[in-house]
Amino acid sequence: MSFSEPTIALAWISLGAGVLSLIVAFLFLSSVLKEDMGTPRMKELSDAIFEGAMAFLNRQYKTLAPIVAIIFIVLFFVPVELFTHGDPEAASQVEGLTGRLALPVSFLVGAVASAFAGYAGMVSTTKSNARTTNAARTGIRKALTISFRGGAVMGLSVAGLGLAGVSGLYLAFKIPAVINSFAFGASAVALFARIGGGIYTKAADVGADLVGKVEAGIPEDDPRNPAVIADNVGDNVGDTAGMGADLFESYAATAIAAMVIGGSVLKDYGLQLQGVLFPLMIGAIGIIASIIATQFVRMPSEESNPQAALNYGLWGTNIITAIVGFILAKAMFGDIAVGIFVGIVMGLVTNVAIGYITELYTSYHMRPAQEIAEASQTGPATNIIKGLAVGLKSTVYPILVIVVAIWAAYFFAENALEGLGIYGIAMAAMGMLSTAGMVVAIDSFGPVADNAGGIAEMAELGPEVRKNTDKLDAVGNTTAAVAKGFAIGSAALTALALFTAYAESAGLAGTGIDILNPIVIIGLFIGATVPFLVASFAMEAVGKAAFDMIAEVRRQFREIPGLMEGNARPDYARCVDISTRAAIRQMVAPGLVAIGTPILVGFILGPLALGAVLAGGTASGVLLALFMANAGGAWDNAKKYIETGQLGGKGSDNHKAAVVGDTVGDPFKDTAGPAMNPLIKVMGTISLILAPLVAEYSFFGNLF
Repeated sequence: MSFSEPTIALAWISLGAGVLSLIVAFLFLSSVLKEDMGTPRMKELSDAIFEGAMAFLNRQYKTLAPIVAIIFIVLFFVPVELFTHGDPEAASQVEGLTGRLALPVSFLVGAVASAFAGYAGMVSTTKSNARTTNAARTGIRKALTISFRGGAVMGLSVAGLGLAGVSGLYLAFKIPAVINSFAFGASAVALFARIGGGIYTKAADVGADLVGKVEAGIPEDDPRNPAVIADNVGDNVGDTAGMGADLFESYAATAIAAMVIGGSVLKDYGLQLQGVLFPLMIGAIGIIASIIATQFVRMPSEESNPQAALNYGLWGTNIITAIVGFILAKAMFGDIAVGIFVGIVMGLVTNVAIGYITELYTSYHMRPAQEIAEASQTGPATNIIKGLAVGLKSTVYPILVIVVAIWAAYFFAENALEGLGIYGIAMAAMGMLSTAGMVVAIDSFGPVADNAGGIAEMAELGPEVRKNTDKLDAVGNTTAAVAKGFAIGSAALTALALFTAYAESAGLAGTGIDILNPIVIIGLFIGATVPFLVASFAMEAVGKAAFDMIAEVRRQFREIPGLMEGNARPDYARCVDISTRAAIRQMVAPGLVAIGTPILVGFILGPLALGAVLAGGTASGVLLALFMANAGGAWDNAKKYIETGQLGGKGSDNHKAAVVGDTVGDPFKDTAGPAMNPLIKVMGTISLILAPLVAEYSFFGNLF
């Protein structure tokens, strides 16, 4: 087989890479489970966190099961031949029962794979926390290894399931536009997981902070706080299952959109199969690079910087992906390879640049967060005002990075071959997502380190243990902020790739979308409004859930004799149940808005209006995500800056003002902001499925 004359065997190679990723994830999990969990109290606390996390996931997926079943049945009756665009060869691939099953089966596989990735990551991180704490009793090097491997299970599961799923379905059905329902299944689960997980974690966090830190004056993770177990569960629910589902859907949607675009724009040049298979091969390269780079994440000595160890892993993944990606592009595309390769590089550069900008605005070593801390000297109101200003300003540079990446990817690809520009943009998104295995691994390391510190506090271990876990936790806070930036940037590029694929499928690529058309203006305004509505739902949900949590924590402090003196144990399970019920109840409405809006607009107003909805929703959604994530991160680290002893330190009036600001920022950065990523992608994936249907059956679309 020659790469310049590819065969379908390349899809088998990418499928093999996905399976290899899952095998390595299993080996990492096995190595973590062999480690000692420490004292009986440490094991008890870890088990409580594990049981709370599993209870939440089980209830979440049981709630989603009827929704998934309804969509599965509806997709069974969608005429799949509409997706073949009159191509006889493509039509032959989906004839009969096999064709009828293509859309619903792809959707179901995507939903199940996303749920499985969530379970795998949650088991790994909640089983790694006490083992990390126990390792920290003797030093930080081994603690870093255990916590990173625990996170790597999630990262490699996300990338492996994403690539194996897309590759396997392509081998089964051969039409990328048909298997896009795999991405829709992943998107639907991710949207609910992101919103539900965010509500859960912030209800617990706000209750624990406001009553514990501010009112009772007890330390973070104090075992007397009834919400402390729910808070530790929430770290895993939000930053492991939620983030993993978010990037899983980005991975799937980007790969499929790039395959759709590649097959379309390169068909007339005799390079259709190369265009379809190349995104899968870049995904395979990224997985292999991530597996190799996990070996770079190690500390030479106890005095080494754990952040540097994680950076080695990320940089190693990027460099290996770039080098091998160029070799592969040259082998498959010959003279036009450089134009396509520039897109991949721009995706990798965007990854690093947005991470750096996010750290600039959120790290307490930088001026923006320090300025918010200084604003606390005149109370919580000025703290909040300054945090809002920092968040608004922080949107500028990431957007400029994304704009430059889009321009460069398009310009070089278009100059290499006329019409190739949009494929260059799609490959920029694929280049960025190809490193998802390592990015999610580093992000999921954070909740493990955070839980490890909580267990050290609750198990009343010595200060030297907490010192080691605090070092890891500080790094985890930075990696979490950087991962949020990565998720937002990848969502923007994914949404653009989906938008382009939608235009191709809806027959709008040649005519374009005219901004002067009134139906387009209507669609733009509707699309731009949806992220604000969903953000509002998310913020309200956290407020309602936090109200119940605060009331429960106050009740236990008031009614349980000896609790504040440390002579009685709080009812942790009650607080876990409050967060779980609130998250499940409140996540449905925003999910239905995200799914329902494209359906209603598409079938009532037509494909032009639906395209405009995607444009408006992407623009406002990305900006809201950046604003909320960075403002929330800056508020959080402004508080941490004061807790280092600056401006009066813990317990001071400045600290109390900063805690209030952080409480406002919590649902910003961990609920409403992250919800924007799956929102714009679920709108894109469902629109891509609807494209041929709304072009055929919309009520008023033919009037414009």
